Amino acid sequence: MKNAIGREIPETISGIAAIKPFAGAFATSPKMTRQAPKVKTIKPTDRKLVDNLVEVFKKIPVTDGMTLSFHHHFRNGDGVVNMVLATAAQLGLKNLTVALSSVFPVHAPIIEQVKNGVVTGLDTNYMSGPVAQAVSKGLFSKPVVLRTHGGRGRAIECGQLKIDVAFIAAPAADEYGNLNGVEGPAACGSLGYAFPDAQYADYVVAVTDYIGEYPLSPISIPQTRVDYVVKVECVGDPKGIVSGTTRITKDPVGLKIAETAAKVIQATGLIKNGFAFQTGAGGASLATAAFVRKMMEKDEVVGSFALGGITGYMVDMLESGLFKKLMDVQGFDLEAIRSLSTNPNHLEIGADFYASPFNAGCAVNQLDVVILGATEMDTDFNVNVVTGSDGVIMGGSGGHADAAAGAKVTIIVANLLRGRLPIIVDKVLTATTPGETIDVLVTERGVAVNPLRADLKEKFLAAGLPVKDIQELKQLAEKIAGAPKAVKTGEKIVAVVEYRDGTIIDVVRQVEG
Repeated sequence: MKNAIGREIPETISGIAAIKPFAGAFATSPKMTRQAPKVKTIKPTDRKLVDNLVEVFKKIPVTDGMTLSFHHHFRNGDGVVNMVLATAAQLGLKNLTVALSSVFPVHAPIIEQVKNGVVTGLDTNYMSGPVAQAVSKGLFSKPVVLRTHGGRGRAIECGQLKIDVAFIAAPAADEYGNLNGVEGPAACGSLGYAFPDAQYADYVVAVTDYIGEYPLSPISIPQTRVDYVVKVECVGDPKGIVSGTTRITKDPVGLKIAETAAKVIQATGLIKNGFAFQTGAGGASLATAAFVRKMMEKDEVVGSFALGGITGYMVDMLESGLFKKLMDVQGFDLEAIRSLSTNPNHLEIGADFYASPFNAGCAVNQLDVVILGATEMDTDFNVNVVTGSDGVIMGGSGGHADAAAGAKVTIIVANLLRGRLPIIVDKVLTATTPGETIDVLVTERGVAVNPLRADLKEKFLAAGLPVKDIQELKQLAEKIAGAPKAVKTGEKIVAVVEYRDGTIIDVVRQVEG
């Protein structure tokens, strides 16, 4: 069957309980209630602090077939996932599902745990490195589920992703289970992606290398939701949280794209007092923020808030008075950690608050503008950020589809050619974010506007911006580099791509070779 953007979705997929095809960005309404975790009690004399992970596994107890959740606030510096799964293997457990909000190269040992039967399922929002490559080649017997950050929060709240035990890598904890991410030798900043898990998992285990005096302050995750605390030698390397360079690009083409994107934002008329903004940590995105900053300073604009994963550049804009607040679901660098620990206007928020579509209002709905990237875009403005030009998984939606749906104006910034391949294609290999939520594509060769936003096109033309039809940009790219060859894939479905509302927007098939 075909979904609303014309992608072929099988009516049944082995290992996936229910298939609901994507029907449109705002077409699906919730018809369920929030789940409730187990009710427990603890006596005044009971201790939560245990000696090691083996003891925790036995106390709960962790058994075959359970779903264990983890979080990616240490990104490529995480040490907890591999540690916990090694314990599971040591105890002879099988058929576990790993619900890990993002998978990085550091998580390569998962491959061996799949091969030995300890892990048979994976639920995540983003994948890169050896695990992503192995999944693309058919490592798992059943498809991996790829969600958005908001969609993961929704799935947990609504009981579609039922977590038996949440293992939270906590930079700081006290003996009674209060946690934060801004103290201790491995401080990583916001613990926002762990908030839904802590709220709804049947059991919550804090894994830490720093025990503070009770009561810990500040408290990000409270003692009322934490069952056990385990002290280990090291939970992770906070240097591993840094995403890419987190530096403004010096590439002339990237700077040209960024300057044009800033002019696009200015032409919308949204750079005014109360401006709300989200951008990524990549060089071109940060460069766009730098150009926007100059515009805000020139016109003495004070923005309302910046949102998402927070970088030192956003911290500097807060401290310079250009934004009144930062709303932080994940720290991208060490300056973000410092600011969260010291500035009361730097707010820690959970994944559900950030982007879940099934609540009384998530933060992305308040955005004026979001700057996003793309692996490829098709002529209907559908965007792929899951697979590369070879069909191998190299990313995931993360907050991409969430922010695109919420913002008043969603802008994709990208080079017209990516590794000598045109970024614009007739049909993206993997659809991640639907075209109806993408407003503008900014390249070094021109600006394409979604036909649904004729209002923006008029403003851009009036501002003298280089507006071009997306077909025109596609033809220009192909004239330079030629039309890309189609990627060959097999029949086996290795991943299903969920839209933020739980419907299936696409599937990923096994790569050949």
